[in-house]
Amino acid sequence: MRDDDRIANIFMSIRGRLARAVQSIVPPREIEDIVQETYLRVCRAGSKTRIQSPQAFMFRTARNLALDHVKRAESRLADSFDQMEEDGMATERQPVDSTVNTACSDEEFVQFCDSVRYLPVQCRRAFVLRKVYGYSQREIAKAMNISESTVEKHIAEGIKRCLNYIEQQDAGLQHNRKPQQGQRR
Repeated sequence: MRDDDRIANIFMSIRGRLARAVQSIVPPREIEDIVQETYLRVCRAGSKTRIQSPQAFMFRTARNLALDHVKRAESRLADSFDQMEEDGMATERQPVDSTVNTACSDEEFVQFCDSVRYLPVQCRRAFVLRKVYGYSQREIAKAMNISESTVEKHIAEGIKRCLNYIEQQDAGLQHNRKPQQGQRR
């Protein structure tokens, strides 16, 4: 069997598992694109050298592509907010969600994005789908294959952890500004 055929057969046999592997990382509408890009990348790599463990390579590639997608989305979100500030639009058009609004007014949007990065994976996915992409709890529950009450718990936990992170960062900044005992400003 040719290497191309072997890779294609393996891909077809694990395609559904690849989709499930990235569904906890990216929004539902991005899953198919990630899976397809995985196949293309593996084929390109396979044309240059023989892949010893194609299945493991596919899973690793899919996961890396999904994580790259999330990083690019976060970057675009931060860039668009920065652009809005530069254009003077940030004050005209405030975020709809109070969590994002609070994070934006209390600290830079970048700090909010940093706080989201520290959430557990499932919590982060539910939180981002709700607060950034505007999915309903029902849509999130269906996409993540969990109950709506679990989605609600993830979102509540995400809000709590993000606010705690921001408060800790603010406290750290204030602490660093205070002169230490015996020192003058």
